[in-house]
Amino acid sequence: MIHGIPQEELLEKSDTGVSLKVHISAQSDYFDGHFPDFKLLPAVAQIDLLAHYVRKYFGTLLSTPDIKRFKFANKILPGATVLFKISFNPESCKVNFELLDFTDGIEGQLYSSGTYTARMA
Repeated sequence: MIHGIPQEELLEKSDTGVSLKVHISAQSDYFDGHFPDFKLLPAVAQIDLLAHYVRKYFGTLLSTPDIKRFKFANKILPGATVLFKISFNPESCKVNFELLDFTDGIEGQLYSSGTYTARMA
């Protein structure tokens, strides 16, 4: 469990991509102190979760030293179920991702997307 978020569910995995179902628990400490009257998953938490999963599934370091693009389209609220679609190019160490609403197991609105360069462990 990372920051009060239960274990992700692996939906699909290849050498260059992974799809994960992640429940963002309302009890996660990521929400502590972040807009007390309107809690949402902060950008830094989304980046932290991405780095964690990219490290776990592709063996990179936890850092995200070179963020090329990061777009926030919608707010991730406590209790959301999120689909993490991550692709990884091992030659260039480029990570592309989309975080989408995954309520009832159906792809919905885009929460965020982007590209960054990882470093190998």
